[in-house]
Amino acid sequence: MKIYNAQIYTMAEPAFDGWIEFDEKIIDMGQGQPAEIFPSDINAMGGVIIPGFIDAHTHLGVIESGLGFEGDDCNEATDPFTPNLRVIDGINPLDKYWDLAREQGITTVAISPGSANPVGGRIIVAKTTGGVYSKKSNKSRRIDDMFIATVGTKFALGENPKSVYNERNATPITRMAVSAVIRDGLDKAKHYMQEYDDNKRDPENHDPPEYDAKSHALLPLLRREQKAHFHCHRTDDIFTAIRISKEFNLDPVLIHATEGYMVADLIAKEEVPSGQISAIVGPLLCDCSKPELQNQDLCNASSLLKNGVKVAICTDHPETPIGFLSLTAAAAMKGGMVFDNAMRCVTVNAAEILGIEHRVGSLKIGMDADLQLYSGYELFGMFSKPERVYINGISIDG
Repeated sequence: MKIYNAQIYTMAEPAFDGWIEFDEKIIDMGQGQPAEIFPSDINAMGGVIIPGFIDAHTHLGVIESGLGFEGDDCNEATDPFTPNLRVIDGINPLDKYWDLAREQGITTVAISPGSANPVGGRIIVAKTTGGVYSKKSNKSRRIDDMFIATVGTKFALGENPKSVYNERNATPITRMAVSAVIRDGLDKAKHYMQEYDDNKRDPENHDPPEYDAKSHALLPLLRREQKAHFHCHRTDDIFTAIRISKEFNLDPVLIHATEGYMVADLIAKEEVPSGQISAIVGPLLCDCSKPELQNQDLCNASSLLKNGVKVAICTDHPETPIGFLSLTAAAAMKGGMVFDNAMRCVTVNAAEILGIEHRVGSLKIGMDADLQLYSGYELFGMFSKPERVYINGISIDG
């Protein structure tokens, strides 16, 4: 299939007037008119083609729409240290918000456990091909068919774990104890990894460690195959996340970073294994619902980016419903971000932070055919909505 007579924003090169050909992957693209046009091809009539949006931090499907306890599988708040939990096991792919995400051009999401525990579990990235079941639709009916990759482990600092465990008079109830729980677990996993690697290298002289599910789950993190996603709002928690990451040689991603604009220059100077420190900022469309949000400011994402932090923008669904991702990007523009950077924050930047830039986030030959077509140029705003959305080259029914 080809879409032609379109303005194409690849996010990898300057925009151009031309065409794009795709099936499951992007096959070809070029300026002007394609050599051949078939009846099945689509005339965009001057419309705009952009990559599918990526929401880099959500709880989509793991906190279900319209349900309380029965539909909330986000936090296993019975043990503060649960790196062995896999969020994929708690996701409902038939939740209606998959449909709403896709209708607004969101084709990929990161889904994370919640922030009740200092260490909450493993984060995945998935395509938004699910939704409310219909016999006539071609939507996915299991998360396994939507899954892209496991990309990191969720950590949480500050008010959330403090509040949860204070209510039951159990550790941790201070920021010191939250950090200690994290350090104790990482230190144990580090020794576990050493014994595990010694056994693999020289099984005759080194016994394998006694299997420990929690330590084993942290091996990809310690080997920097995946990233440490730190829930942190206040400036002190931001630097605790960085401090712990440096101690254990982790690649950190700052989730929310609400007060990041206050210390953006200091954050940008921090050295991390990946080279550039990253932040996933949001939600931006919410009230100051707890003490850690008292200093939220729409300038945050722009300030971090201007100082050299790699930034993505998220909804934190359901804190802000996922369908408002483009409006969240518009809010960042109101806070000083230019359009091109706002676009990067919900496409290529998000993909790079999540480590999936080889598949999504930009339009290149060989990439997944995740794209959206707009009839006009209002891409961010209350009334913006794509005319067509393709995921893996397919327009999902229903």
